[in-house]
Amino acid sequence: MIPRYTLPAMGAVWSDAHRLRVMLEVELRVLEAQAALGLVPRRAVQAIRRKARVNAATIQRREARTRHDVIAFIEHLEAHVGPDGRYLHFGLTSSDILDTSLAVLLREATDLLLQDLRGLLRALAAKARRHQRTLMIGRTHGVHAEPTTFGLKLAMFYDEFTRQLARLSRERRAVSVGKVSGAVGTFANVDPAVERRVCLRLGLRPAPISTQILQRDLHASYVSTLALIGGSLEQLATELRHLQRTEVREVEEPFGAGQKGSSAMPHKKNPVICERVAGLSRLLRGYAVAALENIALWHERDISHSSVERVILPDATITLDYMLRTMTAVVQGLAVYPDRMRANLESTHGVTYSGQVLLELMRRGVSRTRAYELVQRAALSAWRNGQEFAEVLLRDPAIRAHLTPKALRRCVDPRPHLKHVERIFRRVGLK
Repeated sequence: MIPRYTLPAMGAVWSDAHRLRVMLEVELRVLEAQAALGLVPRRAVQAIRRKARVNAATIQRREARTRHDVIAFIEHLEAHVGPDGRYLHFGLTSSDILDTSLAVLLREATDLLLQDLRGLLRALAAKARRHQRTLMIGRTHGVHAEPTTFGLKLAMFYDEFTRQLARLSRERRAVSVGKVSGAVGTFANVDPAVERRVCLRLGLRPAPISTQILQRDLHASYVSTLALIGGSLEQLATELRHLQRTEVREVEEPFGAGQKGSSAMPHKKNPVICERVAGLSRLLRGYAVAALENIALWHERDISHSSVERVILPDATITLDYMLRTMTAVVQGLAVYPDRMRANLESTHGVTYSGQVLLELMRRGVSRTRAYELVQRAALSAWRNGQEFAEVLLRDPAIRAHLTPKALRRCVDPRPHLKHVERIFRRVGLK
């Protein structure tokens, strides 16, 4: 991922230096497990741990010659540790180290993403509680529907990201799996007890069965979950973009001092942060497709998945990390305009209460079809002529025969739409 979207902590997880240190730790854990079983001298393991060092630039120069990253890694270690280097990688295949270290890296990356998600949830919860009863118009098909509150809108996103947190937590457990079973996964040259000990020390679970690699449905599920979270972020970003349109202008994303909106039009304050998040979600969906393509491999393994994963796993986690942190800052700094929300709610002269009038007529014995015709006729007339909906209703003899002015005033009251807000907040864990 380009530096523009790479935050320091997540970038450090996927740095070559850190990746090689994790690979070294896996090798050392294998040696310690073999020593515990009497397969390797303990003094050799101690000497190797004391002397072993990794240098990314040196290993890369070796790899240019060997055309094999793990062999270059092992040769580099041997050059540092001396004769005891003969015990390194004993009975293993490259994927024992690569797949097990990848699980460690994915777990570290996921811990950062889980931290990000919790931060976004805190921001959404705070803003939702603040605007729990801030009335605004709800929209379906982009058209005014019935009143809702801005707090309810944000509570919906809070609930959605709570589900995403649970999904990602499950994926963390699923992807925290290692394998130290040797070539084609038969344990022909490595004791299964070594795998158990190594995974225990690394906080992983041993794969119940593996070929020469871990099966890639694990990683496809993981990246698909990242793409799902990206989809929810895009939904939130798209909602805020629509609410920032000039004709609506109910919210605005943060706009910093000295920020410019347009090179040609100085008045512009564009929702560029939310647009950026919406665009990056497309990358995550593309990574998910690539991860799904990685599942089908030849026999006990081929290497067609490797080049793909070197790109998509770092990039997907780095991208989502950036998106989550960015949207958290947007929610925290969001400018909310309750007066504008109220003005928009009232701009259609009360026709958004048509559903309540419909129900009141039905309660008073009018058939649903007849009530619908009467209310629709009055609503369309009010909207078309810019008249108050209640006044149009009162001038219609067919409606006045069933509804008194007092009953009509009750119908065009927004308070019923606030009645159960607190109950909904409790249901989604915001109380």
